[in-house]
Amino acid sequence: MEQIKNELLTVEISEHGAELQSIKDSEGHEYLWDGDANYWGRKSPLLFPIVCGLWKNTFRINGKEFRMNRHGFARDTDFTVLAKGENRIILGLHDTAETYKVYPFHFNLAVSYKLNGNRIHVVWHVENTDSKDIFFQIGGHPAFAVPGCRKGEPMKAKLKLDEAEPMRVFGNVEGCLKPGYHKVETNGGMWEVDEETFKDDAIIFDHQQLKHVELLDENDEPVVSVDFKSPAVGIWNPAGKHAPFICIEPWYGIHDWAEFEGEFKDKYLMNKLQPGASFMSEYTITIGK
Repeated sequence: MEQIKNELLTVEISEHGAELQSIKDSEGHEYLWDGDANYWGRKSPLLFPIVCGLWKNTFRINGKEFRMNRHGFARDTDFTVLAKGENRIILGLHDTAETYKVYPFHFNLAVSYKLNGNRIHVVWHVENTDSKDIFFQIGGHPAFAVPGCRKGEPMKAKLKLDEAEPMRVFGNVEGCLKPGYHKVETNGGMWEVDEETFKDDAIIFDHQQLKHVELLDENDEPVVSVDFKSPAVGIWNPAGKHAPFICIEPWYGIHDWAEFEGEFKDKYLMNKLQPGASFMSEYTITIGK
């Protein structure tokens, strides 16, 4: 387990999956979900090289079929610490013979965590080390403890969105999406959610409708804020489990459309890198105001 800290925050990161494990303030208050496997055994997995699900867990490259489980393999793979300071750490992963069997591209993937006051900057860097174009999706999946909620009790939370009437993508068809949109009604961006909200899985907003989401306390003050520039974001809780957390997930990628059987490169919200090129993006987690 690796740790970075400053005068306001102490953050722990596991080399397994380069996954956040803890976010505590100077008083020892924990903001991240604890990963209790009775509800959901992860805390903040990194999604790569796909985000969400493939139709029939299958994708095609030049007509050849490959299989990959939901959210890809990075979250279940050990990373290497590339650099570390008191308030910053960089972890890396590159292709291996095993990854090439399921994802036939050569790549370097790095994720860095940097503290700046009460903010955690999460930066993704993907480099094409192949001799051909590579295609990938990438996303975050941080789970935050909902103020006032306990395990085993119905989850209720209040969020504040930077868009008053965003349009969600329809789902869920065997873990994938169907074309179409539905307006999410809020009170000027204030959005109260419960477990029923997520009965059809995550609520997904694409077309970069949202760039800022806050998790509020009982006084409508922000406990955690997430800022991002990704084309999509998912909001999720495991419906029916009485799990006291909310995931706010910036995504450069999304589920397959139901019955999609096209090429991997033609998936919705796919990212492409030419040989030698690289991709970099950042999202930030702010604790408190």
